[in-house]
Formats: sequence, C-alpha cells, structure tokens
Amino acid sequence: MEKNENISEELDELEEELCEDTPEALDEDDAASEYNDSAAQFADMEEALAEANDKYLRLFAEYDNYRKRTAKEKTETYQNASVQCVEKLLPVLDSFERSLEAECGDENFKNGMNMIYNQFRNFLTQMNVSEIEALGAEFDPNVHNAIQQQDGTDYESNHVCAVFQKGYMLGDKLVRPAMVAVAV
Repeated sequence: MEKNENISEELDELEEELCEDTPEALDEDDAASEYNDSAAQFADMEEALAEANDKYLRLFAEYDNYRKRTAKEKTETYQNASVQCVEKLLPVLDSFERSLEAECGDENFKNGMNMIYNQFRNFLTQMNVSEIEALGAEFDPNVHNAIQQQDGTDYESNHVCAVFQKGYMLGDKLVRPAMVAVAV
C-alpha cells in the first residue's frame, strides 16, 4: 500500500507541475507581465504629456508677456514722439501769442493772424494738448517751475501769482512745465 500511496503522491505532484506549465497558467503570467509593461508605458506617456503641457503653458505665458510688452512699448514710443513734436511747436505758439499782443494798424493782417493762431490751437486741441492752469492755482512742483517769489500780491501764500511761460500737457504727460512766480 505504501507503494500506491507513493505513486499517488508522485502523480499528484506531477499533476501540479503540469498544471503550472499549462497554457492557461502561462497566459496569466504573460497577461500580468503585459499589463505591467502597458502600465509602465502609460505612466511614461503621462509624464511626457505633463512635461509637454508644462512647456506649452510656459511658452504661452512668455508669448503673452511679449505681446503686452511690445504693445506698451509701441504706445510709449508713439506718445514720446508726439511729446517731442509738440515740444518743438510750443515756441512757435509762444511767438504767435506775443505777436497777437503787439499793436498792429492793419486790421486785415491782425484778423488773418488770429485765424492762423486759432487753427494752430485747434490742431493742438485735437492732438490732446492742453494748457496747464497756473494763474491763481496752488503751486504744484509737478507742473509748475517756480522762478520767482513775490511779496505783497493779491494771491494767497503758495499760489501762482504770475505766469512767465505757459505750461502744456499731452494727455497725462507733461510736455513743458509752466514758468511761474509764487506768492509768499
């Protein structure tokens, strides 16, 4: 009987070994190995996608900053060119104003000069150039250039009592400060 038991045990062992080497067992091992390989590839692809997305977002942010910076530079360049142009025209405007204050015997000539002066002022208004209000205003060092102090005026202390040269702004940018005298 012992022989039968030994044979039976050997058969059981052989059967177990055979079961392990059957195609079903091999398929499960292959499937698990294939699954692990696919999972690793999927993780690598997710990592590559995340890296590409990060690069894209950085590039997009860089481009957006570039676009905003160039738009700002373009606006500033235009405004600076306009300021320089207006700055060169202001002495001509000052001369016009002085010539209109001078005595003239020929009324037609004086009317013609007034018409040209008004056209010039309208042009500056269209360019968004405005005169700085100075006479009687409180002294502001940002828009006034004090060249003199005066006592005994009808104006309050620290207020502009005389304007020697008008000041102008182009939009919100100072073109030329007003040269003034300030009451003490």
